[in-house]
Amino acid sequence: MCLRILAVVASLSLTFLFTTTLSRSRPAAHGLLVVANQKEHTTLLVDPETRREVAKIVVGVNGHEVAVSKDGKFAYVPIYGDSGVGKPGSDGSTIDVIDIRERKLAYTIDLGKPLRPHEPGIGPDGQLYVTTELSQSLDAIDPVARKVIAENPTGQPESHMFVINPHGTRAYTANVHAGTVSILDLVHHTLVATIPVSKTVQRISMQPDGLYVFTHDQESPRIAVIDTLSQSLSTWIDLPESVYSSEPTPDGHWLVAAGLKGHIFVIDLQSRKLAKTFDAPTALGKVLVRPDGAVAYISFLTSGKIEVLDLHSWQLQPSIDLTPGVDGMAWASN
Repeated sequence: MCLRILAVVASLSLTFLFTTTLSRSRPAAHGLLVVANQKEHTTLLVDPETRREVAKIVVGVNGHEVAVSKDGKFAYVPIYGDSGVGKPGSDGSTIDVIDIRERKLAYTIDLGKPLRPHEPGIGPDGQLYVTTELSQSLDAIDPVARKVIAENPTGQPESHMFVINPHGTRAYTANVHAGTVSILDLVHHTLVATIPVSKTVQRISMQPDGLYVFTHDQESPRIAVIDTLSQSLSTWIDLPESVYSSEPTPDGHWLVAAGLKGHIFVIDLQSRKLAKTFDAPTALGKVLVRPDGAVAYISFLTSGKIEVLDLHSWQLQPSIDLTPGVDGMAWASN
């Protein structure tokens, strides 16, 4: 109990510091959406203001997800292969790196063996992390040296997506058909715990203070809430339909989630209740909340659309219409 109180106090302090800093130096709203199109085998640079594609860079087969370096110069696209998760097909072994300013493929990082690398992410330490499904690991990569510097075992198959806590000490992976979440110690490179969730889970997100992690039950219409202090499944958020992905707003107030049957949901994280519902295409998608917390972008692979939700007016804006295959997204500030 004392640990929880201390953690909450620390969280409130971090939140106050974060929101105060945010109000003084709010991240610029100007930037580009970097979008992985897995059907075209391309990465798109999209101007969110004009809602138009400004560049298309060919990458390997297939790039599903993308991350952008902290300085906004490079985008990292792991090349997964031509299969779906858990299905037979080719096994990717590389990460394509795009020079965003030059709008071209800069170089490729060779991981040395077939791994099916999937989701990339930039840790607080600036290192590049990527899930490598075939080795059941979350690998840390030095983006300057262009080599793997640590392997963090997940102990589970199909570790597809991950989040890292604000201190960079723990990571949490969603293990799709294992239906579990793995907790990883990124300092000692060990598996801390495995949390059973459901028969199948998809994607994962984290509250900005790092106290709670969310993953999405694909068998029942609910979101699992994992307490990172007790390292256990804390509760469920029930919804009208199953969701595929979610992302919290920077202030920790809202969780934006993409439903599988044609809706976008907004959940109040204080009450853990559904607050708003919007119509949307029916397809798998990723949720990306802009760094300033003003807009959420939700990609829908089959329709080739990115829905744009204004988080101040709570109105859907005109969609960004691209081509089928749009999947992972990242924000590159100008």
